[in-house]
Amino acid sequence: MSKSLNLYGGLALGGVAILTAAYNFADRNVTPLVDTDRVLGEAPASLDMGFMLRPAIASTTAGDGPLGIGREALPEEVTAWDVDVRPDGHGLPAGSGNVSDGDDLFQDYCAVCHGVFAEGVDNWPKLAGGTDTLDRDDPLKTVGSYWPYVSTVWDYVHRSMPFGNAQSLSPDEVYAITAYILYSNDLVDDDFVLSNENFTEVTLPNVDGFFVDDRDTVELPVFSQEPCMENCKETVEITMRATVLDVTPDQTAAREAFQAEEAAEAAAEAAEATEEAAPATAETAAQPATEEAAPAAETAAAAGDLDPELVAAGEKVFKKCAACHQIGEGAENKTGPHLNGVMGRTLGAVDGFNYSKTMAEMGASGTVWTEEAMAAFLAKPRDYVKGTKMSFAGLKKEDEIAAINAYLKSFAQ
Repeated sequence: MSKSLNLYGGLALGGVAILTAAYNFADRNVTPLVDTDRVLGEAPASLDMGFMLRPAIASTTAGDGPLGIGREALPEEVTAWDVDVRPDGHGLPAGSGNVSDGDDLFQDYCAVCHGVFAEGVDNWPKLAGGTDTLDRDDPLKTVGSYWPYVSTVWDYVHRSMPFGNAQSLSPDEVYAITAYILYSNDLVDDDFVLSNENFTEVTLPNVDGFFVDDRDTVELPVFSQEPCMENCKETVEITMRATVLDVTPDQTAAREAFQAEEAAEAAAEAAEATEEAAPATAETAAQPATEEAAPAAETAAAAGDLDPELVAAGEKVFKKCAACHQIGEGAENKTGPHLNGVMGRTLGAVDGFNYSKTMAEMGASGTVWTEEAMAAFLAKPRDYVKGTKMSFAGLKKEDEIAAINAYLKSFAQ
């Protein structure tokens, strides 16, 4: 019995000694969770460190927070985060930018993804076009057709663009790029200057096309009911077919019917083209030369006298055109017609391309692409050809226009 008491007594004394040592260690070395003698929150040396806590979490005066920690953000810290711009212009910095400067900036920072004319590249978003498409099955949602406010454009460009280098643009550059996007959607003229002072004067076409989200009252009650799991309809019928036919039941029959319809349409178009081509061919054969042949021949003869340096400069400038036009061997019509032999050619004369009404009428009246005509068109396309489908804003520098003319003349055939 005495041995047991000695054993347990020794263990008890040892435990007390360990607890005492632990308490003394904690008392000397552990920082108190709350230190009422100090207040966290002196202004940080760097705004980036503005919201980091010091190792000793200290309390503030009573009522500063539910946990008794932290401090109010400094005005400059709030400003760093308060960057949103509202439809009424609230939040806009002072500044301005015009369409011409915006064109240059857009080509440098935006065109690689959004296209030279904001028409989009591959799967990158289109920013222009889509007018009157929102009621279609496959609408094109762009700034001009869908977005409600100019502030949405300015705010997004300011915060998130250019891709990979966000918030590197100055306010003036953002104003200019926004102005160019508006111009690309035919919403402003080419001499337009956007600023914080006239910002709210620009109204986008779809400003009234949005409504307050009412799903909590309209959809939620419907989808909150007990779902039907079997025998929910008396009959199930296919009422329409998907655009991609192989995702609809009975796909083989549908595909065969679709292919037969396509073949019939192609045959009808071929027959019609043959009938139209026959009289034209006979008329052409009867004429020894056309009116447009002479200018084209002169252009071809003059091609050998072109300044190689000017042609090379034109090739660089042509990169602004290459998104829509091809030139050279194997050139085909794309968004715009191919430009082989364009100098000296009648306007609207490329077979198979659907020109604007004005372009076709000018060609029918005998207008030819001379150097002067091309220069006027390249400077202000929409002024020279009213209603042209080409959304390019135009070249502002005379030396660039001269270079393009030389480059186009070098492809006489």
